[in-house]
Amino acid sequence: MKQRGMLCAVLAYLLWGILPIFWKVLKDVSSYETICHRILWSFVLLLAVLALKKRIVSIWKQLDMKHAFMYAAGAIILALNWNVYVWAVNSNFIVEASLGYFINPLISVFLGVLVLKEKLGRIQWIAIGIAVAGVLYLTFVYGSFPWISIILAVSFAIYGLIHKVGSLGAMEGLFYETGIMLLPVLIILGLFESKGTSSFTHAGTVETVFLVLTGAATAIPMVLFNTGVRLIPLSTVGILQYIAPTLQFLIGVLLYHEPFSANRLVGFVFVWTALVIYTVDSIVKHRKRRLAAGVTPAG
Repeated sequence: MKQRGMLCAVLAYLLWGILPIFWKVLKDVSSYETICHRILWSFVLLLAVLALKKRIVSIWKQLDMKHAFMYAAGAIILALNWNVYVWAVNSNFIVEASLGYFINPLISVFLGVLVLKEKLGRIQWIAIGIAVAGVLYLTFVYGSFPWISIILAVSFAIYGLIHKVGSLGAMEGLFYETGIMLLPVLIILGLFESKGTSSFTHAGTVETVFLVLTGAATAIPMVLFNTGVRLIPLSTVGILQYIAPTLQFLIGVLLYHEPFSANRLVGFVFVWTALVIYTVDSIVKHRKRRLAAGVTPAG
């Protein structure tokens, strides 16, 4: 079971890591139209999967008014995150987008302290401080506030917090959120079509097929991740989560030749150092807890 969980988690992060190549195929399609199709086809795919599993009715049993509003907020935040990410990829800001997902785990930790009253150790606070220093360096020395990185990091951290305290699983939550957005999405796509600016079925076969596949590109990694995270230790997930932004970073620099100056490298080194410190500290504490509970570490 652990090997299956590891395989699912690694595949999820690998898919998330190479998704910039997928979105680049749709570079000539408006990011708004792309996101609308992503929401539409994600909903259709998740509807089919959950219907086969006979889990649609159970969603309504798990939702009260409080959680319904929480997931509605999650839908708005998710739409913001997706739109900024797709726009960033197709505007040649893959490197800056990858920085957002390097920063994201530390933002999530900070939200855990702020909202869930979780406790952080001294070393963890130092890691967060170093990451903040990296962002400030990029702002004042590199000369540009990394707003793409910050929006992606903060929005996905808030989205993760909503799902942590929410009552639905990953698939059910995403299905509900895309369902909330479905009517506005259909109206927007109708407007694109009525104005003659729609790319769907008009821009070419490749673009049309890839617009439909946005649903699979969204749902498949989510399902793999949801399966993996239940079967492997959280400390392992903490290490694996850096696969995606690392791949995105390499794709931006090596495949699409995005500029990466020495000043920007220094800012990234701050963030990477913070992640190494935080990850090592988390692993050490996790092993100590296992030893205290009488569990012998594997390997």
